[in-house]
Amino acid sequence: MQILLPHLIALCDEAVLAAEGLLASAKAAVRAAVSRDTRIDGALLEREQRAVHGLAWFATTVEALRQMSRWARALEHEKRLGELEQLILEAAFGEYLAQLAGGIPMSQNEIVRAGDLGLGDDEIAGFLTPTVRELIAVGGARNVRAGIADLIAEHRGAVFYGDPGLDETMGMVREQFFRFAQDKVTPHAHQWHLKDELIPLEVIAEMSALGVFGLTIPEQFGGAGLSKTAMCVVSEELSRGYIGVGSLGTRSEIAAELILSSGTKDQREHWLPLIASGAKLPTAVFTEPDTGSDLGALRARAVRNGDRYAITGNKTWITHAARADVMTLLVRTDPETKDYRGLSMFLAEKPRGNENEPFPAKGMSGGEIRVLGYRGMKEYEIAFDGFEVPAADLLGREEGQGFKQLMQTFESARIQTAARAVGVAHSALDLGLRYALERRQFGKAIFAFPRVRDKLAMMAVEIAVARQIAYHAAREKDEGRRCDLEAGMAKLLAARVAWACADNALQIHGGNGFALEFEISRVLCDARILNIFEGAAEIQAQVIARRLLEPGAN
Repeated sequence: MQILLPHLIALCDEAVLAAEGLLASAKAAVRAAVSRDTRIDGALLEREQRAVHGLAWFATTVEALRQMSRWARALEHEKRLGELEQLILEAAFGEYLAQLAGGIPMSQNEIVRAGDLGLGDDEIAGFLTPTVRELIAVGGARNVRAGIADLIAEHRGAVFYGDPGLDETMGMVREQFFRFAQDKVTPHAHQWHLKDELIPLEVIAEMSALGVFGLTIPEQFGGAGLSKTAMCVVSEELSRGYIGVGSLGTRSEIAAELILSSGTKDQREHWLPLIASGAKLPTAVFTEPDTGSDLGALRARAVRNGDRYAITGNKTWITHAARADVMTLLVRTDPETKDYRGLSMFLAEKPRGNENEPFPAKGMSGGEIRVLGYRGMKEYEIAFDGFEVPAADLLGREEGQGFKQLMQTFESARIQTAARAVGVAHSALDLGLRYALERRQFGKAIFAFPRVRDKLAMMAVEIAVARQIAYHAAREKDEGRRCDLEAGMAKLLAARVAWACADNALQIHGGNGFALEFEISRVLCDARILNIFEGAAEIQAQVIARRLLEPGAN
């Protein structure tokens, strides 16, 4: 079997058209199953949840193929499409086309198949064109995976495996943060995890000097004014070093987005330079016990008394809360409401705490939530009891806008989470590849065994896929287009890829992977959170599907 197909990109483009046709049929079948009198019915959506969420996974898989084809064509145009890139493209199409025909893993034991979405044999037969069949056969061939494995082993320790398709400026940004992470983060990350320590302030100061916290903040407010694509690159490389470091910028990104989109002129002028410089570290205080993703059910309240509000209620899962200087705090200002209406957002300043005294402020108390991974910033719960916030710190100086304001940040937050997931996946590949090349069994390196090589090859392939769908969402955001669908897809897929890569890299380590002294044990714990925060996979699939089923959706 020929390892590299002639006219490969043209074949991929043709296969994308076939996949889009299958998706259109799936969308029509699911829409019919959840509609009553031509309108989407909430009860039917819940009853048909498997099909609804399966539709989201089908659409995400098709989008991933579309973006891989676009990536390859751009590289070909610039004469940068090398052997490794072509092999990755073949393997990606071989695997994802086969999943569309045979079943997509929504989780380890939930495989959604075409029949679950109401598709029959005729639709599958129409999808399996000669081109699709050829790509499945060639892309899934043993020699394709072997070729990928050999090439990544040959370039062990490289900044990337397979050209990411970025311009020279973004390439320089990637190189800078790759070197920073390798020098200042990776050598220490595992000890921070094992000792359950906060990331040292010295590292945060160096990140501030590199402009991490003001990356996308406009230059007029002291930021670098870079794109969301740059945010992806930086988040990916920092998270490849350690997810805690890669996530430090998330809180600044959320706070800055809130202030830029909804803040008053004086709020922007006051807070954005402080956030951009790292002088003030923000934290996001949204979630409450027992509410989870149902933000409309929040009960913590703010009662106005003159020029101040008194905050009362409980919050949980607050990342880096002790060290933070300002909270983006979502609470209820209208006690008569029971849903998202009546919620307001505050920029609530607080004194910086530490591990011994996390919340040295009147009206605040709380403590740490011990967690499996993602430890470098720590998680906290906070009880507010009359904690006072100046009325001037109400975001936008208007009550009842908090939920709407928060929704405007979800696109960027989910794009960044996808980038963090790519970084964690890459860390797993780095560790798995190193161990496979160094560990000897039965007289040879375990890299020589086909299933070890297969695991490493498919890690490289899926990292490339997740990266391109994340970059696509970032480009849409940079162009000012609505991209909640694209951001959700990127987050959904990248989180699954990160977990798969971490799990397989640990498997390559065998029993040693289960030992705390080996770094892959940390990466596995860190990867697990990605399917939960910024929208659990199930919620993410629901949101994606609702967008796909909207009237007029393509």
